[in-house]
Amino acid sequence: MTTKAELVFIPSPGAGHLISAVEIAKLILNRDERLCISVLIMKLPMDFGIESYIQSLSSTPRLQFVDITVDDKTTARFLSNKETFFMDFIQGHKSKVKDFVHNTSFSRSSPVSNYRLAGLVLDMFCTSMIDVANEFSVPSYIFFTSSAAFLALCFHFESLKKEHHIDTSKYRDSVEELKIPGFKNSYPARFLPRLATDQTVVTTMFFNSVTRFKETKGIMVNTFAELEPFALQSLSVPQFYLVGPVVNFEEGGHSRNSQSEIESIIKWLDDQPESSVVFLCFGSMGSFDTEQVKEIAIALECSGHRFLWSLRRPPPKGKIELPSNYENFHQVLPEGFIERTNGVGKVIGWAPQVAVLSHPAVGGFVSHCGWNSVLESLCFGVPIATWPLYAEQQMNAFELVKDLGLAVEIRMDYFKGFEEKNEHIDIVSAKEIECGIRQLMADVNDNGIRKKAKEMKEKSSAAMKEGGSSYASLGLLIEDVLSNIS
Repeated sequence: MTTKAELVFIPSPGAGHLISAVEIAKLILNRDERLCISVLIMKLPMDFGIESYIQSLSSTPRLQFVDITVDDKTTARFLSNKETFFMDFIQGHKSKVKDFVHNTSFSRSSPVSNYRLAGLVLDMFCTSMIDVANEFSVPSYIFFTSSAAFLALCFHFESLKKEHHIDTSKYRDSVEELKIPGFKNSYPARFLPRLATDQTVVTTMFFNSVTRFKETKGIMVNTFAELEPFALQSLSVPQFYLVGPVVNFEEGGHSRNSQSEIESIIKWLDDQPESSVVFLCFGSMGSFDTEQVKEIAIALECSGHRFLWSLRRPPPKGKIELPSNYENFHQVLPEGFIERTNGVGKVIGWAPQVAVLSHPAVGGFVSHCGWNSVLESLCFGVPIATWPLYAEQQMNAFELVKDLGLAVEIRMDYFKGFEEKNEHIDIVSAKEIECGIRQLMADVNDNGIRKKAKEMKEKSSAAMKEGGSSYASLGLLIEDVLSNIS
């Protein structure tokens, strides 16, 4: 009987991390029948549509989902400290992971099933689970859901903070231009992710996680060699595998839209000329207050371009919730906007993003530059206008505009906190937005971004096919995993 290898995946809670993890798991299973994978699910209190997504995958062979979510009382205890909630929440599941691995390692090693545990695959925020892998004497791997450039930046700032003892808060709002490994161009300090410049307990926890990356046997990065050649020169240890673009092209299982909503959106797009529509969507956490919404509306109307706009209501202040759909768009949009733009534009709530980006009518994407959204856009050859909000999105925007020439800028130094804390709220003006949209949708673009986006579409597809760079890299990873049980 052939010995088979089991991998245990532990993704961060939240749709963006879970869906990417499941997609790479499916790719691994399709490549080698000796492998099986268990995905451990930690559910946050807010609903990301994860349940329906998992149910849509229930028939995938050799892939199982195990809910290890802690009880509501324990979750409420973590919520009492909003600053450290996310890391505490993950850490609080360690005993559940340990129980699962303990029980699974017994059952899989029985003569009947002949499975052996080959390792743990951990999300970039789940490094505390390395302790569990060590306890059971199996290796761990990281699945890094962001870019190679961000990974290089993480290692660089971990070194600045821990080895050189530099107070990186000095870079916040600085006009300094920095040489950062992973970037071709000098990097403006003011575009740095807040994690790199904050002096908070969360920042300390994050860079402790980055330090622990080096304890693993390898890092899978959701990118491909042809997209980030410069960033790759900065990555040396530990072993890394470029396995992207890992994108869920089917989407149906985790879409928050009803079938009738999707049909209505696609029918509207079907009636628009090719590459004529600008699509505005800001991710699962993206929303704006009324004043900013009005500036976007003015910009769209003045630009004269056809548009599809995913517009969502911000969560109540002080609450950890996702944005929701408006019951009535008239309450937030300028008076008469919907009537004046009728036939030219369509305002929607949640967007079936993959279905929209893959439609031939879409010619540009105004995006928050979350890495999953970037990869989806590139896979369909749609150029981007950058409007980052949080996390590493400002860095993604800089890389796309300055290093790769695949995007135009609306704003790159825009930061939107989840809680405003009476800070000055930054407003991007209608003029800035209109200018970015006009650049994005220009028939003849001086930067050649439309041509470059189409070229990157071909390269992204080739990377994942047999003989491609990511295909080969995934093969090396599978060989490494199987060597753990030989």
